Amino acid sequence: MNHYDCKFYLATDVFKGICKRDKNLILADDVACEHFEKAQKCKYCLNFKLTADELGTCMNKYDAYPEMNAVSCHDFQN
Repeated sequence: MNHYDCKFYLATDVFKGICKRDKNLILADDVACEHFEKAQKCKYCLNFKLTADELGTCMNKYDAYPEMNAVSCHDFQN
């Protein structure tokens, strides 16, 4: 897993971000540290089905992107 997939990653631009835990600058594609916790994203949800390279559906009803954050989704299931 990469920093980009961690719930503590806060993007500042396309390539880098800040760790919300320790406030250090980190690169999005670097390998995650020992404090990694998987972010709540559509690609990790049981309701998500990939339909194309960068597109999928949620509950077979709605278009969704795999990398979309789902922190406010009431239907998210691990």
